[in-house]
Amino acid sequence: MTMMSKIADRHLSRQACIYIRQSTLAQVRSNQESTDRQYNLLNKARSLGWNPEQIRILDRDLGQSGAAATKRADFKTLVGDVAMGQIGAIFALEASRLARSNQDWHRLLELCAITGTLVIDEDGCYDPAEFNDSLVLGMKGTFAQAELHIIRARLHGGKLNKASRGELRFPLPVGFVFEGDKIALDPDQEVQGAVRMVFDLFEREGTAYGAVRRFQELGLRFPRRSYGGAWNGKLLWGRLTHSRVLGILANPSYAGAYVFGRYQSSKQVGPSGEIVTRLRPVPQKAWRVVIRDHHEGYIDWDRFVANRHRLSANRTNVDSLAGPAREGLCLLQGMLLCGECGRRLTVRYKGNGGLYPMYQCLWKHREGLTSRACLDVSSTPLDNVITDRAVNAITPMTIELALAALTSLEERDREIGAQWRRRIERARYDVDLAERRYEAVDPGNRLIAATLEQRWNEAMQRLHDLEAELAAFERQVMRAVTAEQKRQILELAGDFPRLWAASTTTPRDRKRILRLLVRDITVTKGPEPKVVRLHVRWQGGEIETLRVPLPQKRADAIRYPTPFVERIRQLAVNHHDDEIVTLLRNEGHKSTTTGRPITSGTIKWLRYKHRIQAPQPPEGSLSVRQVRERYDVSLSVVHYWIDRGIIPALQRKPNAPYAITIDNELDRRLREWIANSAHLHPSFPTPTA
Repeated sequence: MTMMSKIADRHLSRQACIYIRQSTLAQVRSNQESTDRQYNLLNKARSLGWNPEQIRILDRDLGQSGAAATKRADFKTLVGDVAMGQIGAIFALEASRLARSNQDWHRLLELCAITGTLVIDEDGCYDPAEFNDSLVLGMKGTFAQAELHIIRARLHGGKLNKASRGELRFPLPVGFVFEGDKIALDPDQEVQGAVRMVFDLFEREGTAYGAVRRFQELGLRFPRRSYGGAWNGKLLWGRLTHSRVLGILANPSYAGAYVFGRYQSSKQVGPSGEIVTRLRPVPQKAWRVVIRDHHEGYIDWDRFVANRHRLSANRTNVDSLAGPAREGLCLLQGMLLCGECGRRLTVRYKGNGGLYPMYQCLWKHREGLTSRACLDVSSTPLDNVITDRAVNAITPMTIELALAALTSLEERDREIGAQWRRRIERARYDVDLAERRYEAVDPGNRLIAATLEQRWNEAMQRLHDLEAELAAFERQVMRAVTAEQKRQILELAGDFPRLWAASTTTPRDRKRILRLLVRDITVTKGPEPKVVRLHVRWQGGEIETLRVPLPQKRADAIRYPTPFVERIRQLAVNHHDDEIVTLLRNEGHKSTTTGRPITSGTIKWLRYKHRIQAPQPPEGSLSVRQVRERYDVSLSVVHYWIDRGIIPALQRKPNAPYAITIDNELDRRLREWIANSAHLHPSFPTPTA
């Protein structure tokens, strides 16, 4: 069947769309023949019967890949118009121009079959509604997608083979340049000094944010290299940002290593449902090519790995150790591990508006595994124990540490001064260059001479401003350390406890000092109550266990100790309350609540609280109540007998219980008296003498 036999009036009554696409902008600029061939499809549509006003050219997708329809606006327009039945035929050089994805290609073919839209390329005219034509178009789409895969595999294999030799070129980070086929340090000394300063400040400050802040305080600038455009390859100096520091610290090129495969593209479903391709970092163990000592670096590999570990430990959104030294009064913040679940303890503030810091582990409670925290301890006793141990451990090393710190400070000042001098030298070069350009111009050409003179003056003014900034900076920051100051530092190093407790030593400084000694501390509950154990792992690898008693609650703190209560129990066997008070006062005991001498009320309360009985009467003696029950008389009768001396009764002190002794003879007489008593038995006649 010929091409014209498939084109009907219903096709000619609708629009003809010519879809034009090139995969990259480089192809659009370099491979113009392919673009011209696609535009020439306009003449083919006219020859097949479409009027010029019915022909639409869709060329907004030039420079876009056909692997997906996400960023191809004209392809989406084409699909929408086909679905609305407005297109009679689609013109393209080949199927790969329309789509290199089977999903997009077959979706378009299905819509064309439903709406009766033709597909015309250089090979012929196809009606997707017919089986044979649909089969051919489907195979073309499959071949196009397979071709894309083959091309990608071939290119990627070539890149990987070249990268395995360390010869694959890629944009170098700031501080490196290509010298022929080799990677070398940037010959600009100011660029090298800026890069080295970033690594030095990170090592001193411990955090990327601290390095950025210190870099700005020193008044330094950081370069970046421009790619593309009129400024291609030139250095632009400006402010150092936090993201730049993170990129520098994570780039193995600065350690002299050649690495290929740090990032990998992955497809994800976007918020609106489209499939997007993003780059994701690859773990260091999965890097495809790693060639150490490939070129000269700014740091060695061990320092690069240590910087990566420190950045990972500085993260606050994971349960990692040990974290950077931050503000706050809690000395062990970020260094404590829970001995029960292994997570990091966090800091919470409780009581009276948050005045009392606590170390807590809430991981199990947060995950719903328990109803309470694994650990909840006050920070004060733990900080005090570690402080005492650290001060005692560091005292023999203070002199050497002070000398090393002093040397480090002097080296830092020299490096900062050298970086400033490089900046001044660059400004002087700009002044000399502007002067030479001004002197080389024809004096009669006043238009050019005036402009060059103005640039010369501006360069000189920048030089003067930089010299003034350097002078002010040296007065404020770069103060020379005199011999007297060295002597004071050495004297202070001899008394490290005074340095630790000095008002000028901030909590953050103490934390940083402690992190130089201690790697981490595991906290476990002791077998006895109100006791925890700290398993300290020092930086040298040694492990030490410290027992820390926790402060008691107020009720427990003022409670009388068990030995004191047992002493009262012993004395109460033979002594009354007043006698016990006298004995305890003679022994030096005082009240735990007020600190005053013990009173009889205290003894009564303790006997009631701990169920301590009063002194028992002599063996064989009876109490008043026992006599009353024995003879079935009232208490007044018993007291009458005692008052009249009828029965013998002993009393240790006034208001003390009576101890009554009754023998057999007295017992007989009392029973006879009761039996013959008219007062007790009024119905009986009164006995006569």
